[in-house]
Amino acid sequence: MSQLRLNPLTGRWVTIVAERAMRPTDFAPRSHQVEADPSRPCPFCPGNEDQSMPATLQATSDDGSWRMRIVPNLYPAFDGEEPFAVHHHGPVHVEAEASGLHEVFVLAAEHHVGLKDISNQDAGSMMRLLKERLVQHSDTPNVRYTQAIINYGREAGASLAHPHGQLLGLPFVPGEILEEQRAFSRFEGGCILCATVETELVDGERVVLVNDDVLVVAPYWSGSPYELLIIPRSHDLHLTDSDEATLTAVGIAIRDSLMALEEVIGDVAYNLVFHTAPHSYRGAFHWHVHLFPKLVTQAGFEMGTGVLINIVPPEQAAAQLRNVSVRA
Repeated sequence: MSQLRLNPLTGRWVTIVAERAMRPTDFAPRSHQVEADPSRPCPFCPGNEDQSMPATLQATSDDGSWRMRIVPNLYPAFDGEEPFAVHHHGPVHVEAEASGLHEVFVLAAEHHVGLKDISNQDAGSMMRLLKERLVQHSDTPNVRYTQAIINYGREAGASLAHPHGQLLGLPFVPGEILEEQRAFSRFEGGCILCATVETELVDGERVVLVNDDVLVVAPYWSGSPYELLIIPRSHDLHLTDSDEATLTAVGIAIRDSLMALEEVIGDVAYNLVFHTAPHSYRGAFHWHVHLFPKLVTQAGFEMGTGVLINIVPPEQAAAQLRNVSVRA
């Protein structure tokens, strides 16, 4: 029987329809890597640093070579120092300057190393660099929120194969974050995600990974197959509020989740999305990470109604991924 499940972070309904699922092994893995024009050098590989802007931040090895680096995007979606100002051109046409920051986070020096392959040390370095750069973004007057994302695979929106993410410093707080803020504020049981951690640990069905610092769960309200939610167990509004142990644990949990997904599904494209409280926000929030494997395409019903249909119940997804993680 189909179920409607409410996502308490957004107030949106998702539909669980197990009867429509194919076997998990029937999900098609990615058929090819995203590759740039072979006649042009990869701008993110060592030796090609002149193909990108000077780094704003980087992690180096003992020999002085860089392991990870953050550089300005050559084709920024948000750029400039103008304050956010809304302009009305008639009754329905409204616009504003897309000022802000847009950077590329090169996650490894090696061209074909993915997040699932990084060491514990590099998982911690990734999160520390992210924290440091978010602190710097918060000191930028016209940046109200920074969206950190990692797109892997062409199906997920990646334009280059070299592992990288993006940091977008926005002059406004996006709607998805505003919805989550409202959800945290109206939840009467304390914090939604702290309550989620407690509930899922008692139930256990949807837990994928857990330790003293982080919980990875296939959320009860999953709107897509094998969707995962990575929750730091310490209650911090901003990613930048978390200590090194928490950040490293989250980085390792991301790596281990991707390893488990590859074991179960194969080399699948995915979107990794960091949700943290807006820079100056001091209300109710709990930062977290969403992991969305790209296994299905939204069709007319989903696009027309905003109601997602998930053909793999999260309990089933978690059981498969948990069995892999136990063996790892």
